[in-house]
Formats: sequence, C-alpha cells, structure tokens
Amino acid sequence: MNLLQKNSISVRAAAAVLSAVACSSCFTGVESTPKISADKVERTVAPNAKEQVFLSDISGEAPGLWRSGKQWIVTDSRIGIIFNPGAPALAPGAAISFTGMNEVQSISGEPQVELRFSDESGNPMVYRIDASVKSVGERAGLEIPFAVERAVVDSVRSRIEGNVYYVLTPMWYDLGEQSYTGLKYVPVKIKEVLPGNSVYPVKLLCVDERIGVPFVLFMSVGSNLKAPRGFHKLFSFSNPRERYPAITDEAWENIVNNRVRYGMTLDECRLALGAPAKVRRRTDHSTLYEVWSYENGIYLMFHDGVLKEYRR
Repeated sequence: MNLLQKNSISVRAAAAVLSAVACSSCFTGVESTPKISADKVERTVAPNAKEQVFLSDISGEAPGLWRSGKQWIVTDSRIGIIFNPGAPALAPGAAISFTGMNEVQSISGEPQVELRFSDESGNPMVYRIDASVKSVGERAGLEIPFAVERAVVDSVRSRIEGNVYYVLTPMWYDLGEQSYTGLKYVPVKIKEVLPGNSVYPVKLLCVDERIGVPFVLFMSVGSNLKAPRGFHKLFSFSNPRERYPAITDEAWENIVNNRVRYGMTLDECRLALGAPAKVRRRTDHSTLYEVWSYENGIYLMFHDGVLKEYRR
C-alpha cells in the first residue's frame, strides 16, 4: 500500500468518526433512541380493585365435589369427538348431565377415569381421561372440552344480568359473533348472560345505553387477574370520564371512538388507543420528542407531550 492510499484511508476514517460524534447530539429518529417500557406509560391508569374481585369467586367446581345431575351446556358440536363411539350427536345449547365416574385400566395397564354423562333424553356417553380417580378428585377443576358448566353461567347471570356498567374494551362482536371495533367508556346494559365457548365460558348480550345498539362480549371467569377478558378488563363500575375532568368534551368523544387528533395529549392518546407496544424518547435543546408505536402499525409522535404527527 503506497502513502497516498494510506492517507486516503486515514481521512475517510477520521470523517466517519466526526460524523458519528456529530450525529450523537441530534435527533435522528426512533432507531437511535432508548426504549421505555409501556408500563411507565400506563402508570396514570387508576386501579380497579373492586372490579378485580367482583366475580373472582366464580369458577368451575372441583371434580371431587361433582354430584349426579350436575350439568354442562354444549358450546360446540365437536364435543362428540371426546365421547365413546356411538354417543349421541349434540348441538350447541344442549345440556349434558354428570352421572358418575369410575376407574378402569387402559390396554397398556395404566389407570383411566371414565366420566359418565347423559343427554337430555337419558342417552349415556363416556369421556375418558388418563388419570386415577384419586388424582382427578384432588384437582381444583376439570374442563370438559366444548362445554361450559351451567353453574358458572348461572352464577354470573345472578350477579350481573340487567345491570349497567361502563365498557372498557372496544373489541365487540355483532349478533353473528363477527368482531368489530365498537366504543369504550360508555354505559352498557347486560341484557342476557349466556354460555360462551371453550375459551371464554360466558357470553354477554349487551346494549349500548346511548344509542340502543346490541352487541356481544365474551368473558372469562375466575381469579386470574391476567386473563385478557376478565370482568375487570371489560367493565368499570364508575364513569371513567369522571377521572379526567381536564379533558375536553371534544377530546373525550375522540377517545370514546378510539380516535386520535393533532393536539391531543399523551393521556388522551393512551385512553383512545391503549398503551403502545414501544415507546422511545429523545430531547434536543428545546423539545422533548416521544414516539409511540403499536403492533398494528399505528405510529404517534409527540412534541413536549402534544401529538404532532400520527399514522394509522
């Protein structure tokens, strides 16, 4: 390598170093900024302790407590695949009754439990699981696939049917159970509590109290606070609007409709769209920049806490 080549390489290296130093003091976009956890953004959300415990005592009964006559409601016609060959076909909404359990041996000599049921006409059917009667009796609960315990639905019905709550989720379903984006933070009435499905055991027929539109929500039960569709994730006893008196009526209407507009604050955008998946911040000599990005591609940029740019 000759002297001219060496000097050329040295100049390029020095230029690269100077460029890196210069860029380190300017705002170049979200890629160069530190990530902030979303929970920091969510800190201003008031806890809803009353809602968390409201239905937490409702769950499936332990198998050791099952008695003859206990009922399940069929949620899916595929339930036939769990029963013995020749079991009657069952349609969603049909009831099956528990008649007992006993232990048998599999062809490999391992213990199996036969859970015996009958349909509404008295036709018998058997569901086998690989376990002993003793171990099944010690379980806290046991799910029957494609069915929901009638007692669970009845318990929820006795607590909430006919009541009015403020809905927290815009993830609504029409009467054909097709999902769509509804409203949130508006009063809704629980018109009817019905059996749900294998994932969410309770189906709620609701009505928007403002305009009378019916819609469906699916709800889980039990004490798991991380469940995405528990009562505390779906409803509030009190009007969320009252927690934010500084928000204008115009901004609140955007929030209710899951919309953002230029000039909205961090809190208003969080209420409208929920917590972002990623948050990045950077400051220059006069401005704090904050960028929120969501998993569905929504992108918000704030200057000193005010929304200046967004992409939906």
